[in-house]
Amino acid sequence: MEILILEDERMAAERLVELLAIAEPGAKVAAVIETVEEATEWIKLNPLPDLVLSDIQLADGLGFEVFQRTNINVPVIFTTAYDAYTLKAFKLNSVDYLLKPIDIDELKAAIAKFHLQRKPTADATMQFADLIRQMTLPRERYKSRFLVRQGERLITIPVGDMAFVRADDKVVFLHTNHGQKFIIEDPLEELVKTLDPDQYFRLNRTYIAPLTSIDKIQNHFNGRLKVNLRQAEDQEIFVSRARVAEFKKWLNR
Repeated sequence: MEILILEDERMAAERLVELLAIAEPGAKVAAVIETVEEATEWIKLNPLPDLVLSDIQLADGLGFEVFQRTNINVPVIFTTAYDAYTLKAFKLNSVDYLLKPIDIDELKAAIAKFHLQRKPTADATMQFADLIRQMTLPRERYKSRFLVRQGERLITIPVGDMAFVRADDKVVFLHTNHGQKFIIEDPLEELVKTLDPDQYFRLNRTYIAPLTSIDKIQNHFNGRLKVNLRQAEDQEIFVSRARVAEFKKWLNR
C-alpha cells in the first residue's frame, strides 16, 4: 500500500510519517509534497498511490486544488487545524477528515474506514454512506479551544489536545496529551455542556474525558466500572453504578 502525503509543515509531515508507521506498518510513503504545483506535477509523472493524506492548506493554495486539477480518483484523508472545510472535503473522494494535532487512534480509525471502503460489502457501503451523511449535516458549534494562563501569557489549547479534565475541590485542571496541566475557569457542570457529547463524557463528579483517552475499562465492585485514562495511569477512576448504563450507551454509539 502506497500513501502520498501533502503537507507543507516539515514537523507535521515528519510526525505524520511516524504515526503512519504505527497505524499502518506495511504502508510505504510514496512522497511528501509541500505545494499544489508540485503535487499536480508528481501525480502526472508517477503511478497513483492507494491513498492520499492531504493538509487542506498547502504552501501555495488549498489541497482541494490538486484533485480539481488532476481529476484523480484516489481516496483522501484530509488533515487540518481548522474545521471550516468539512463540507467541501466530503464533496471530493474523502474517506475522513482529521483535525490537528493528529491523534493516533483517529488515524487508525480513518485508515480502517479506507480499507472498509476499498472492499465494499452491503453493510460497509451503508456504513460509509452513513459516515458521509453524518459529517455533512449541519453541526452544532461546540467548544474548540481552552484559554489558559502560562506564566504571564495567555495561550489557547485546542480541545483535541485534551487528555482529560479533573476537578480538585473547587479548582478545575486541564490535562493535555503532552503531559501539561493548566487551571481553567470553567466549572465541570458548565464545561460538559460545551463539549461534543459524541466525543466527551463526564465519568463522575471529578473527571471529563474524550473517547480517545480511554485506555482500558474493567468491571469493578458494586456494579461500577474502573476506567484507565492515558496520562492518568496513576489515578483510580470509576464510573458509578448509576452512570454505567449511560456510559455503555455512549461507548456503543
